[in-house]
Amino acid sequence: MVDPLRSPSERPTVDREHPIGGEISDIIRGLFRRAQLTSLLGRHSSITIMAAFSFINGCLSIAIMSLAALITSQPLVFPSLGPTAFLCFFTPTSAPASPRNTIYGHAIGAAAGWASLWIFGLQHAGPALAVGVSWPRVLAAALSLGLTSGLMVLARAPHPPAGATTLIVSLGLLPHLSQLGVLMFAVGLLVLQAIIINRLAGIDYPLWAAKAVRLPVEPG
Repeated sequence: MVDPLRSPSERPTVDREHPIGGEISDIIRGLFRRAQLTSLLGRHSSITIMAAFSFINGCLSIAIMSLAALITSQPLVFPSLGPTAFLCFFTPTSAPASPRNTIYGHAIGAAAGWASLWIFGLQHAGPALAVGVSWPRVLAAALSLGLTSGLMVLARAPHPPAGATTLIVSLGLLPHLSQLGVLMFAVGLLVLQAIIINRLAGIDYPLWAAKAVRLPVEPG
């Protein structure tokens, strides 16, 4: 039995309320209450219900960006945003899922990938999937991922999906600064969706940075 007075961070990671870990069950429960579908509350931790929510929300995330892409005639759908979307709705109160870490992480990844292209003279070389992989491309990819990892630590803004963003750029799929601006606009749309849905569900999703977690002090 889960103690409702305990905060989500204090609850067991895997239990009847959270059978796959994460906080999807909490989000579904909050949305059911918001929609006054209290008769369905007993099913909020069902694996089938959580799978259906993940399916619908994943479709919604891509649909929003695809609609914006049609309106603006810009490619706003990027592979690295898929894991970001899952993170924002699987563990929304974790630091990596916060708007701060999401925006900083992808910005760092994009900048590191673009810088690596220029360092190895690959800004006009074409995408690796089309022209093949050379030693300069290997070095650019390695440097971009290393820079992204190190800079995210220095900025205290870890966001794992940013590792995919930097490789997309350093492999030549997004070689132009204007494309990086479009990428960050798409990130902003995803963050806005995360804020709206999580807040509607009553999840304490931050508007910027996640709340600091205080570790228990061990007696001396």
